[in-house]
Amino acid sequence: MNHKLKYSEEQIIVLLKQQDQDCFTYIYENYSGAIYGVIFRIVQSKEYTEEVIQDVFLKIWNSIPQYDSQKGRFFTWMINIARNTAIDYLKSKNFQNELKNQQLPDFVYNIKEDSHSNFQEESDLAYLINKLEPDKRELLQLAYYQGYTQVEISEKLKIPLGTVKTKIRTTLLKLKEILKDYQ
Repeated sequence: MNHKLKYSEEQIIVLLKQQDQDCFTYIYENYSGAIYGVIFRIVQSKEYTEEVIQDVFLKIWNSIPQYDSQKGRFFTWMINIARNTAIDYLKSKNFQNELKNQQLPDFVYNIKEDSHSNFQEESDLAYLINKLEPDKRELLQLAYYQGYTQVEISEKLKIPLGTVKTKIRTTLLKLKEILKDYQ
């Protein structure tokens, strides 16, 4: 099969639900860059990102029967799987133990080295997020890339919970509008 073909979102979903491996290859080739960017922003390491991305695509393959187009777009669903898997990875005991066993200067050096890697530049979404005002960007990074709850963000930034909720909601609506124009 020619993987350069462009499938519609509906075709991708139907084919994946039929366990079509060519379609799975297609989504990997066409979406792995954006998914890599989301994971990398969270785990801050090329090595860990490569581990997590395998789990993400396995979850996509295994979870496609539960995908509901009424709840959101396929791309958004995949990004949410990537985000949640990366956050779960950071919270895992194995990762926490690995961090404890790694010398701090080495860990800091590896993050710095990986963040300047040209293996995967910022995804388009990360580029758009970086265009937001610093306070809105910080809220999104805390909520979506670091896994903080709105209550935790409120406590961390010492701002009222209602303000956090309102700012996150308005920021997401603004991003939605930007993405509409961007596509």
